[in-house]
Amino acid sequence: MTTITKKDLVAELSNATGIKHADTLAMVEAFMELVSKNLSEGNEVTLRTFGTFDLRVARGKIGRNPKQPNSEVMIPDRCVVRFKPSKELKSRVAALSVSQMNGNHSMNGDHAMNGNHV
Repeated sequence: MTTITKKDLVAELSNATGIKHADTLAMVEAFMELVSKNLSEGNEVTLRTFGTFDLRVARGKIGRNPKQPNSEVMIPDRCVVRFKPSKELKSRVAALSVSQMNGNHSMNGDHAMNGNHV
């Protein structure tokens, strides 16, 4: 599996649509800004056949400072972005074979070897 960057997406979108690279980059950046703006205002962003970005509260917890492992630090509640894929996206991903997942960072290590998932 390969990591696709914004630069890669812009190039592929530009080639697919015939729109100039600079104009495609401007549209992608505007899109990303609109999604970020709406999420930061507390709005949900739904792209029907792709998925939904929304906000959830990550509950506070007691953590530890790695430099002072004996001292506890309270981590407060905070807002986090959640992405819920659409049924269509879930289906497309489910069709991917495990062997096609080679190089996926979330599957590396012992868990990938014995089939256990965290």
